[in-house]
Amino acid sequence: MSRAGRRYVRSILIGTACLAALVWMAVRQFGVAPRELFELLLASGLVVVIVIGLAGATVLLWLALRKCMAGRGPRR
Repeated sequence: MSRAGRRYVRSILIGTACLAALVWMAVRQFGVAPRELFELLLASGLVVVIVIGLAGATVLLWLALRKCMAGRGPRR
């Protein structure tokens, strides 16, 4: 594995460990219920799906308008 690949894997592992520590701290130190964290995860995932869907719809609309306007030349 190349040096860049090792750095990438290391960054992913460190990020995952930090996220696990954040969840552990929220549950253990601040008394946040695990169910609340799960609901927050679901809500965040739903927002991500909505944003991706809106971006896809925007691209499709843009491509459709571009195709529609491609046949028209400048009017004089």
